[in-house]
Amino acid sequence: MRRAVVTFALALFAAQIARADTLPWVDPGDVPLPSGVQSVEIVRADEPLLVRPRGQAARRGSAAEHAHLPLYGATRGPGCPGRWLSVGPLAWVCETGVRLSFVPALSANAARESFGDGLPYRYHFVGQNGSLGYVNLRTAEDIAPDAELQPGFAVAVVEVARKGNESYGLTTHGLWLPMRDLNPARRFAFHGEDLDGDVNVGWVYEKSARVYEKPGGRRSDEVHAEFEALRILETKERAKHRWFRIGEGRWVNDHEVRAPTPTTRPPEVGEHERWIDVEIDNQVLVAYEGDRPVFGTLVSTGRGKGKSIQATPKGTHRIWVKLRSSDMTNLQDQEASRYYAIEDVPWVMYFKKGYGLHGTFWHRSFGHVKSHGCVNLAPLDAERLFHWTSPRVPAGWTAALPTEYEPGTVIRVR
Repeated sequence: MRRAVVTFALALFAAQIARADTLPWVDPGDVPLPSGVQSVEIVRADEPLLVRPRGQAARRGSAAEHAHLPLYGATRGPGCPGRWLSVGPLAWVCETGVRLSFVPALSANAARESFGDGLPYRYHFVGQNGSLGYVNLRTAEDIAPDAELQPGFAVAVVEVARKGNESYGLTTHGLWLPMRDLNPARRFAFHGEDLDGDVNVGWVYEKSARVYEKPGGRRSDEVHAEFEALRILETKERAKHRWFRIGEGRWVNDHEVRAPTPTTRPPEVGEHERWIDVEIDNQVLVAYEGDRPVFGTLVSTGRGKGKSIQATPKGTHRIWVKLRSSDMTNLQDQEASRYYAIEDVPWVMYFKKGYGLHGTFWHRSFGHVKSHGCVNLAPLDAERLFHWTSPRVPAGWTAALPTEYEPGTVIRVR
């Protein structure tokens, strides 16, 4: 019965998309929605979206404050003083968390995802003297601060304004910080490579890669730069190291170049299903569609060993939640030798508890183990994979969880 109800709801949702002039439905005999209503405006940050119109239903995701989501219908149900509003397939929001709006809903591609560099915000690092944050710009630095930020902490700035002769940045956490205390994160142009059915690519992960006439042979004058992608024509093993031929009489080796190794599809993955393979030894990631590799790149996995908390967990997992951004910190760890706090880390795809793939702007050590356990990606690669994997995160949503009809993408770590 539950499957039949859900299938009906999805069919109804599709029909409403096909007819843009369709009015939102309500329960028979209930008060109609105001004429001309086109969307619902979310009035609270990370407003919960549930899979059914009842307070105890499973979480489907969350929506961004001020986002305008499509409105398809309304019904009464437990756990909401007003009505539950349908804002997508298997997505319900309580009426108390929204305002009915005459503004059209966000289109699927309406939101600007990033500045073209894979970063959805302008990130800054707190300088060596720390910084003080203020909720009210008008009284900034005139009264006691509302927060103190330690050197090295990272903040996401959404607005810059002036007070007198000073510029202040507004963070996603609602604090105004003196811009003189902040150092901007540098843009990083590196990204992975499209693959056409073969894992025939490698990347220079050291400062440079030298070229040899043959495996173990004489070195030539040719040199390739860090993060340069190289097409691999042949691979040979010599003295427990891999050598890669990149042209006639031109070889590089795994002292300076990372390259994926061919693999087979896990049994949990369907014939045409998308999935991701992460190789810890080689510090690379390959995205597959069934048995066909379609994209590859460098990563940085956890620097811990074995079952250490800082080791990326091996095995076959599925993404259990995706977030457009998430704070990452160890401030609660009383045994930490050094504290860190990074606001709104972008493009987060958790696959096992707090371990996930995400964008990384605070280092460029891709190809080397570096992280506290997650799979670090260059921002452009993280943004690409975020939109390639499932569950999909619609425009206006801040997070999405899988459903029976849209399971999370498989992440295999080996």
